[in-house]
Amino acid sequence: MENTYTYSPLDRVIWDTPAADAILNEVDRLSAKKVYIVASSTLSKKTDEILKIKNVLGDSFVGLFDSCIQHSPLENVIDCVKSVKKENPDIIITIGGGTPIDTVKVVQLCHSLGIETVEDLKKISNKHQKKPSKIRQIAIPTTLSGGEYSIIGGAMDTKTQLKERYTGNDICPQVVILDPKLSLHTPDWLWLSTAIRSVDHAIEGLCSSSTNPLIPPMALNSLQLFARSLRETHKDREDVIARSFSQKAVWMIAKNLGNTSMGASHGIGYLLGSIGSVPHGHTSCVMLPAVLKWNEAFNKEKQKWISNALGRPKLSASEAVAELITDLGLPITLGEVGIKEDQWDKIAEYGLKHPTVLSNPRPITKKDDIIQILKLAS
Repeated sequence: MENTYTYSPLDRVIWDTPAADAILNEVDRLSAKKVYIVASSTLSKKTDEILKIKNVLGDSFVGLFDSCIQHSPLENVIDCVKSVKKENPDIIITIGGGTPIDTVKVVQLCHSLGIETVEDLKKISNKHQKKPSKIRQIAIPTTLSGGEYSIIGGAMDTKTQLKERYTGNDICPQVVILDPKLSLHTPDWLWLSTAIRSVDHAIEGLCSSSTNPLIPPMALNSLQLFARSLRETHKDREDVIARSFSQKAVWMIAKNLGNTSMGASHGIGYLLGSIGSVPHGHTSCVMLPAVLKWNEAFNKEKQKWISNALGRPKLSASEAVAELITDLGLPITLGEVGIKEDQWDKIAEYGLKHPTVLSNPRPITKKDDIIQILKLAS
């Protein structure tokens, strides 16, 4: 239904709280006796953060999967499914960026539907699942891409090199814990580039055809917070207050994911990730200014709102976003992220079949439209 806002079944968001303390409270509140952890390999193997959480959990800790692979290949998801099934926990605590969080979303679907093979998993791609999850997750994000707020998960078919969409009524986390101090372990390029991913969520949601009254104020407020907090973090990575503001900016806009369509920046970005192995944050750094420029004549008024929110009213939205990305020391051209011109034709061909590309506010109807956007990003 057009005039409908669907709230995802997220119980609560806890902010500015040490992860270990919040976990202990939530495990007790949820009466979870067996707790399984899915963590980023870096946090698990190069810091003592996961060990601290294991120690806090004590006898309730039953297992750890810390081998998630970028873009969540289907085979890797199934490996996690088998490990989770073996321990049969009451809850999964997910600690890390979008990869472990997406992995666990798809694991939840598999666990609930009895799926243990890649072949069976592929059968439910792009088919929304209504069956209640047998297991939920508590997510502690260490990046700013915002997937922890949505019921949309992605996993990559390694044969086609395309990311597939997996959705379910309740595969979003049950609880999100925002601990800005934990994010100090996140590499700067990853923290800042995933923030641009959320800037992309805000801008493409705002520029969509949605008449949802929640989108504009949340999008513009989040852009104001990002414009200041990200530059402050780039200047001083130890600024935990700035990190906290960035986390709250993500929360503001990411809760709208699934309630509005995205456009060509996201759609082409998915293809840069699957075809060229470009990290999601970097895809937005490269594509968002180009798509804004290509769309400018089509939604000039909304683009003025964007420039104002970013504190650069005399610039176009494309210029203001590009300036922010450059100020953060992030890549802004296809060449900088390893995409070569001989890949453009394949990207354009796949893009014409991609529903997110086709939901762009300025209609994309032919391959040359996508080629033009890629030229603007080069």
